[in-house]
Amino acid sequence: MHGQKESHKHDHVHGHGRGHGHTHNHSGHSHAHGHLHGHGYEGARTGNIKGLVIALIITSGIAILEFFGGIVTHSLALLSDAGHMLSDASSLLLSLIAVWFAGRAATAKKTFGFYRLEILAALLNGLTLFIIAGFIIWEAYQRLFDPPTVASGTMILIAMVGLLANLVSAWTLIRQGDVKENINLRSAYLHVLGDALGSVGAILAGIVMYFFGWYIFDPIISVFVALLILRGAWGIITQTVHILMEGTPSSINKEEVSARLAWIDGVIEVHDLHIWTITSGIDSLSCHLVVEQTRDRQDVLQTAIDLLEQQFSITHVTIQIETPHIKHAELFV
Repeated sequence: MHGQKESHKHDHVHGHGRGHGHTHNHSGHSHAHGHLHGHGYEGARTGNIKGLVIALIITSGIAILEFFGGIVTHSLALLSDAGHMLSDASSLLLSLIAVWFAGRAATAKKTFGFYRLEILAALLNGLTLFIIAGFIIWEAYQRLFDPPTVASGTMILIAMVGLLANLVSAWTLIRQGDVKENINLRSAYLHVLGDALGSVGAILAGIVMYFFGWYIFDPIISVFVALLILRGAWGIITQTVHILMEGTPSSINKEEVSARLAWIDGVIEVHDLHIWTITSGIDSLSCHLVVEQTRDRQDVLQTAIDLLEQQFSITHVTIQIETPHIKHAELFV
């Protein structure tokens, strides 16, 4: 990233491909510097950390309570929920570490900084949800044929405490953090939400067993909760893999971006357009614009920068301005 002292329209011409000159926009990098480290992002980061810390403390405490409660009551629903919550505590800790690392400055070898750690943490959280769900389903299968007697009354009380704690954790993450935009925080939120579903399932199972003595309902509810967990985990995994594969952000239509840039007066062609996500809420773009020989290249460049920021909220851009006579090697990606 370049300093704020650079001119808003400054171009730097240097060799590229076979040696022909091209115009490389650095103003997008200056804009991005303000965007990535501005008050808005830092404020969201502080809120994310606060929300994760509170949720971590609550989740760890309830995981211990449900674990011992599951042993005492012989309830798989409670034990599975305790295991889920223990994993969630680890996931919340992982998310917290990732958010902290993301705030570190970029280095010569890591020019985008450590923002991608948040995406990696989200991916790992999604994978652990799959493992937990698989374990719950396997245990439930074992118990279907010989369901043990469960102390349902005690189980209901413990599950209600767990549910209340989960709702407080979820509310804290929503209120303090950026659950909507930050995929790392959203993965942590889904873990907590999965815990809440597990607690609801344990309460329902406890009620049925208390009044009817249907102890087989305990593993059945556990499987239902596991399937709900898998559904949320799959969404997180697919989204994180899409980001790691440099896919176009779901909120941005690449064809529309290309069309809007092509509408700029003097632009003949738009090619080599790439749009990708660095981390949640931070998107980047690079492209080549072929412009008429007689057009003011600086004017076209500034118009493109303003259009991308105002219409698509993309501020981290690299735009190569070319005239029709410029030739370079075929671009493979």
